[in-house]
Amino acid sequence: MGTSLHPPQLITNSRMLYLVWVPADPDAVAKLVPEGLTPADDRACYINQYVVDGPDQTSSSGDDGFGSYSLTYLGADLKGLDTEAGVPGRWWTHYYNSSEPMSRYALNHGVPAGEPGRTTLTLDGETLVATTHLGGQPVIRTTAKVTVGTAARSVGQLRYITRRDDEFVSGRYAFVADVAEHFEVQSFEFLDPNHSTYQLRPADPLQVTFGFYAPSMTFVYPGGEGPLGSEHGS
Repeated sequence: MGTSLHPPQLITNSRMLYLVWVPADPDAVAKLVPEGLTPADDRACYINQYVVDGPDQTSSSGDDGFGSYSLTYLGADLKGLDTEAGVPGRWWTHYYNSSEPMSRYALNHGVPAGEPGRTTLTLDGETLVATTHLGGQPVIRTTAKVTVGTAARSVGQLRYITRRDDEFVSGRYAFVADVAEHFEVQSFEFLDPNHSTYQLRPADPLQVTFGFYAPSMTFVYPGGEGPLGSEHGS
């Protein structure tokens, strides 16, 4: 089924937890990256667990509007496709959205948005718990110590690669975020050994190479700017 929405789409004031880590099984991660792309040397993986609390936080409307939603996506860092700021390009391996219209929009742009999911972010004092639920069961749980304090402004672009009609597409996702002053991951759990996400589970001991919590993050969802290597997909 198609969508009446056109890129770009703007999402404002989302609550977001983002992590990059070294996996327990680098070979399994490398196999998730398709031929034509190269995984990062350390086979680093990433996850984004975030919540958009109200439908007025997105630029979409009508029957195809994203509405309020929650989303977890994860995948592998790539080599040789950094943005200007040195942020690696990334390949999506899993994408779990609570909004059917948004999943349809993403799927039409090459994102692997098949299975629905629900993500919760709960900040109780200084304890932040982000949980990804699939089929009503918790599958991924991140626990962190967070002090929002004086949030730091962060700006830039993330780059994700998708594939449509056997062609790689590069999308740049501009963002403006207020990032918590203190963020420390206490545990990062992949709870279902039988689920495909378990291939990306972290090494023990946990090696987080990058991470933040943003109580407010605004970004653009382009859905792909152009073929990889073209003027708009460079």
